[in-house]
Amino acid sequence: MINLGAEHENLDQKAYSILKDLIIERKLLPGQKIPQEKLARDLGISRTPLISALKFLEQEKLVESVPRRGFFVRLFSKEEMVYIFELREVLEGLAARRAAARITDSQIKKLTSFFQPFADQKNISNYKGYAREDRRFHNFVIDVGAKEFLKSILLTTNIISFSYQVLQSEGLVRPPNETIQEHLAVIEAIKDRDSEAAENLMRQHFKKSLAYLKRELNGEANK
Repeated sequence: MINLGAEHENLDQKAYSILKDLIIERKLLPGQKIPQEKLARDLGISRTPLISALKFLEQEKLVESVPRRGFFVRLFSKEEMVYIFELREVLEGLAARRAAARITDSQIKKLTSFFQPFADQKNISNYKGYAREDRRFHNFVIDVGAKEFLKSILLTTNIISFSYQVLQSEGLVRPPNETIQEHLAVIEAIKDRDSEAAENLMRQHFKKSLAYLKRELNGEANK
């Protein structure tokens, strides 16, 4: 006998995962209307599991429903981004501390591969590639260092950050040339299993991005 409930659940999960990836990879951009009929057609599913997935993403604050208009990728304000980065500073600092304490030799090998294509570049112009590496690095630190509850919170805040609305910067708050050495320093501290340095360097990294966002916010307020 076919378990129809389980089949629906699998379709809901499939639609949810694909939609989330589209947002993370910026194939659906902040403020963009989600083309439900096209997506359902492309995925080979009915709109029912797609709507279920959209409602779940709405609970996660990644999409929003506009009456009589449909679902849109949520466009976050700079005030909201400041709050999110304040959370990330504390929580990813903790994740970096824990990652340094528990990382394995095989995980260190993977960790030290991050950002290597960019490490010796004096002027990083490939924002798309760097942004992808930035996502992979931060998610890796969360995977290694965060327990289930912390991981759940951080993955959602990171997706929001990665879908940051500055389109030309591929979701990066600051240019790669400003952050590359910060990332490499965090990697080195975790590799050396220096928990205190890993947390401090990760928090400094976010403090600088926070300062940047606050300057932008104050600049808008003074216009």
